[in-house]
Amino acid sequence: MLHRMLPAALALPPEIARRFHRRAVLLDAPVNGIGAALDHHGFVQIDPINVCGRMQDHILRHRVAGYREGDLMRHVHGAETSQPALERVAFEHHLPDSHVLVAFPLDAWPHLLAAMHRRTRHSGAWSGKLTARERELAARILEEIATRGPLEPSHIDDDRRSRQSLWGSFSLAKSTLQKLFFHGRVLIAGRDHNRRLYDLPERVLPPAVLARREPGPEETARWIVHLKLRQRRLVTLKRNELPLVEDLVQPIAVPDCPPLFCLRSDLGLLDDVTRETCPPASDRARLIAPLDPLIYDRRVTAALWKFDYTWEVYTPPHKRVRGYYALPVMQGDRLLGHVDPKADRTLRRLVVVSRRVEGRSPTAPAVRELATFLGLRAR
Repeated sequence: MLHRMLPAALALPPEIARRFHRRAVLLDAPVNGIGAALDHHGFVQIDPINVCGRMQDHILRHRVAGYREGDLMRHVHGAETSQPALERVAFEHHLPDSHVLVAFPLDAWPHLLAAMHRRTRHSGAWSGKLTARERELAARILEEIATRGPLEPSHIDDDRRSRQSLWGSFSLAKSTLQKLFFHGRVLIAGRDHNRRLYDLPERVLPPAVLARREPGPEETARWIVHLKLRQRRLVTLKRNELPLVEDLVQPIAVPDCPPLFCLRSDLGLLDDVTRETCPPASDRARLIAPLDPLIYDRRVTAALWKFDYTWEVYTPPHKRVRGYYALPVMQGDRLLGHVDPKADRTLRRLVVVSRRVEGRSPTAPAVRELATFLGLRAR
């Protein structure tokens, strides 16, 4: 039986639920500044693949006024070199118990500590406890970082290789630094052409952040579920997740959809949407990120948006349906198909490899918009 503080479900027609979802994830109107977007969503996912711009830039270019390619990394690490710890407003790390790298606001730090500690006790080639060889090298790496400042794996004078793993064979220095990062003993202090520079936590995060107490298990579990709600704004919740946040959520019932939940703090947006005669920018098609918060949950995307989509970067070529880096096309409260673009940085043009869109919705303006963002010409 649900706790009595959980209100009755609000019944919404699909088109209203979609318009609310779009507005709640900041796709109707951009906010002023990356910090505001991070505070709203809780994190922004980071991915190194750059076919037509990186994931984080696709996510933020529709959400932050005046956003430029690479602005998230400049926000996290500074424009030229790694920011001093006292000036930090965000940092890079993994979602708890996952290999998903994201940019977090500073208040996330204490909630990551328990997952960091767990990784030091479990086996794992990429994030688990250090092997004997890695422990020996880790002591030297930490000493060198303390003396020399931020380092990347190639700066470590050691030519040994790590054992073969699912991700292949890497230098022992890289595997050791990667584990030290997962364990919270080093942090990403900056990037040199997307190569990570690692430094000691006390030189990356402000002292007041590092001094915060580690929350108890229930507090962090609640934070993780709340983070899911902040990130996607309209979600399904598992049976063990709902009791942790039932004082924060409003159940939503939409025909042909699983039970959905939104944050009660977003209900004002729902009131705004129900009073509108049409959604903003309903006549403008846009290309959204493959892992955009709006479509991250494939079950919700299929049921609410009637859109079957999978990011196929890691799909074998012969099994791909849409293309290597296909971007979904959004227009109003509909997802109409995809465009698969590729940036030719040498010739400074954006080429459309393939496109599949319902009806006659024009996608050329959306492609030109992306090309302009990337500093390219559309072809």
